[in-house]
Amino acid sequence: MGASKSEAFSAEQQNLAALAKALAHPARIAIIQHLLQVDSCICGDLVHELPLSQPTISQHLKELKLAGIIKGNIEGSSICYCIHTYQIGPLHTFISQLLNYTATTSNCC
Repeated sequence: MGASKSEAFSAEQQNLAALAKALAHPARIAIIQHLLQVDSCICGDLVHELPLSQPTISQHLKELKLAGIIKGNIEGSSICYCIHTYQIGPLHTFISQLLNYTATTSNCC
């Protein structure tokens, strides 16, 4: 989106769009699902968990980290990743509003 057009949208809208864009790949969904399943930080190699090469996984981790969906900390010779719950709060609120709206609205086409 061009700089002139992005100014027409609020920071909240731009942030939600960035989060949604980062989630818009099945590999990233798989990474997040794995993080949620293990319910802890992942310091090991995700190559054994996903059908992707290490460079591909690293690129997806980078995109998720840039969007703020996950965070990473260096521990020894590896980087440990976990869900960044603070950053995904606005996405949770937005999706909850969307689900509540569709669940309670009956006067719609």
